[in-house]
Amino acid sequence: AEGLHSYGVGSHRHMPEIEQELSLAANQAVRISFTPHLMPITRGMQSTIYVKLTEDNTADDLRAMLKKKYENEPFVRVLDKGGVPHTRYVRGSNFCMMAVFEDRLSGRAIVISVIDNLVKGASGQALQNMNLILGYPETTGLMQQPMFP
Repeated sequence: AEGLHSYGVGSHRHMPEIEQELSLAANQAVRISFTPHLMPITRGMQSTIYVKLTEDNTADDLRAMLKKKYENEPFVRVLDKGGVPHTRYVRGSNFCMMAVFEDRLSGRAIVISVIDNLVKGASGQALQNMNLILGYPETTGLMQQPMFP
């Protein structure tokens, strides 16, 4: 039950698609480093993302941009300054919770996001996509009280 380990170090299979989508969003080539870690928990996934900010932007600016971007998204929550997402807060749900922190290194920020990998990372995301494709409300079948495990 105890144990934490990294996998796909330096060559994870999702790196090309992450770079592709970030590059499309940024309108320029984006290169990333991505190392996932397996944790001994029943469900949940946390990502810690290190961001080099553009010259005149701060972590507070990034947080504000993310809040604006996701303000109308029913399953994304960007926490206020100082809030820390925990996998237990999204367990059994289709939510993604994220927070932005100032890095001690000048010009950098840290973004932490959490999801339930069995819902948002799999079946819930599929249902959400099906709802959109078929013209149903995006939240149909996904707003139930979270269940455990």
